[in-house]
Amino acid sequence: MEYVLYFLAGMFAFNAIPHLFTGVIGYKHMTPFGKESSATLNVLWGFLNLAISVLLLNLTQSGIRFPSAMDTVAAFLVGGLIMSLMDAGLFSNPDARMP
Repeated sequence: MEYVLYFLAGMFAFNAIPHLFTGVIGYKHMTPFGKESSATLNVLWGFLNLAISVLLLNLTQSGIRFPSAMDTVAAFLVGGLIMSLMDAGLFSNPDARMP
């Protein structure tokens, strides 16, 4: 069962990669919600895949050991999500300009 959890965690983790990258650079990409899903939806789908991967890894015997201050990990992830969503919005706009 341990190998099955690692296998599934790897599938979800590596599925997150194309969605996060294409979303952050503002491109449309296929998700279960549509053939040409928006960049923002791809960022959210990528983060969900990453979260599922982490949850599956936590079910293994070795698990993932987070720092004792879980709020610092949560703050880090929320910061990453917000920045990714901001980039998705900026780079998917064809008339976008840097400030």
